[in-house]
Amino acid sequence: MTRTVLTAAELASTTAPAGTVPNDAFALPAEAMMPKHTFEGTLTLNDVGSSGGLTALKDPYGYATLAPLRHLPPVSVQLVQNGSHLVPVVRGVQYTGSSYWNLAVGAGRAWSEKGDRGQSRASLPFSLVERNANCVHNGVLTFLFKKNKVSNVRYQITSETCQYFQFDMWGQVSASYTPGGIVNAADIRNAYATEVADRLPSKPISTLATDNPGAGIDLSAFGRGITPSALSAYGFVYDGVNYVGDCPTRQGAYPFCSQLLLPSYSTAKSAFGGLALMHLAQKYGPDVSEELLEDHIPEASAPSWDDVTIDHALDMTTGNYSSAGYQADEAGPTMSSFFLAETYTDKLTAALSYPHKAAPGSIWTYHTSDTFLAVRAMDDVLEEREGAGSDIFAMLRDEVLEPAGVGPDSLTTLRTDNAPTGAPFGGYGMFWTQDDIAKVAKLLVADDGVAGGTQVLHPGLLDASLQRDASDRGITTGGPTPFHYNNGFWARDFSSADNAAFTSPFSVPFMSGFGGITVALMPNASSYYVFSDNNEFAWRDVVAESNKLDPMTGG
Repeated sequence: MTRTVLTAAELASTTAPAGTVPNDAFALPAEAMMPKHTFEGTLTLNDVGSSGGLTALKDPYGYATLAPLRHLPPVSVQLVQNGSHLVPVVRGVQYTGSSYWNLAVGAGRAWSEKGDRGQSRASLPFSLVERNANCVHNGVLTFLFKKNKVSNVRYQITSETCQYFQFDMWGQVSASYTPGGIVNAADIRNAYATEVADRLPSKPISTLATDNPGAGIDLSAFGRGITPSALSAYGFVYDGVNYVGDCPTRQGAYPFCSQLLLPSYSTAKSAFGGLALMHLAQKYGPDVSEELLEDHIPEASAPSWDDVTIDHALDMTTGNYSSAGYQADEAGPTMSSFFLAETYTDKLTAALSYPHKAAPGSIWTYHTSDTFLAVRAMDDVLEEREGAGSDIFAMLRDEVLEPAGVGPDSLTTLRTDNAPTGAPFGGYGMFWTQDDIAKVAKLLVADDGVAGGTQVLHPGLLDASLQRDASDRGITTGGPTPFHYNNGFWARDFSSADNAAFTSPFSVPFMSGFGGITVALMPNASSYYVFSDNNEFAWRDVVAESNKLDPMTGG
């Protein structure tokens, strides 16, 4: 095939065509040859603050009028090559110093093709993450390279998981390549090879029906109810296989679907707050959940926070709120101040500013700030037991997520002060790939909290969180559809009134995230995840399809 888009001549030109191009121009071609050269060193993009273009597609707050936001942040990434795989030395979200954007760069590919004038070609996925927020805008970049030289770098962004700001961005900039200087390059290559080998087996969602021919699976249920243009990714995990859907963009399929970075938003309330408590309880006993906030957060010493425990905060039942209306406070001015606050002091002040109105444990009022407080208290619990410098997210990362096989793209979290030394947000600010969220779901419902042969989640708290303990179902929420809420996990009850096939009532716990993110944890130990950004939370039809499949171990 003769390349007609992003040719060697185009990448050498100082005047690149405006606008985005089909994403398959950035993808590894079927007829690609192994790369002629090896890239190992630092790639730095030049003049990113004044180059490129942006077309806003959804922008109710007028962000696109801010000139610096229309361009990339500083980009300098160390890379090593393993065969045809091009691997960043540092993975996960990195703070750039930009006023608007932080950055994550994923693993890409290198290859050779005819017409590239003896050079090798590289392509990398990358993501812009809004500073002090959880929106993710996914892009891809490409360049040619040889011994110590690189071409111009072409980049574009054509998809996102962000309810309130959507755009296309593109540009072509010069770049510099500094070979060498990579410490432990061989270890990085080996670690990436192990990471890829340890990913769950992945198949197209269409094979779920052929793998289970007698079940009568209706594949149209998966992704149903989500506006196609708002869908980022979805998948169904069953019997150890991650059955995945496509990763659509406005310019065709994303070239690195397995590396597509997805925001957690409030799924972090479950996967950070809930899992951190379960692990602390496994280490130090379940009474950890009854520790008082005021004993671990000095600023919570006011009478309104008397008798409020970590469990109350994770359950959203602190008794401190402005309105008991269903999620009214979450959309109110105090929560707006909490979200906008970047410093630890300002965030904590906002979190503690709700008036006292009810006894702890009696009224459910949804506050992302409550999870922040619970995580702060758990951080202090950890420091008391393991010493100064302990960090609650580092504990979760090292002792739960990594043993469960979660990869480096999902082992960072956003923190206050836009700095790696800040306090983790807790209730949002994590990131997922398809494999990583599938492994978290698998840890919960298929592996019963066992990772690497070790029980890492307290069985009693896990059972309660997943509605397996009839004596502890959490609290019932308000709203048009009452849910259960326990330790940061939602749950919805199902019965024959929902589907005649549901002959015995059951409950489906789930994680939920702003804009249209759901991770549903089925009774048969399967799970379904969907990431979208049009405020559509359609997943109940998948419950009926899961119900057709045999139960797995766990659950």
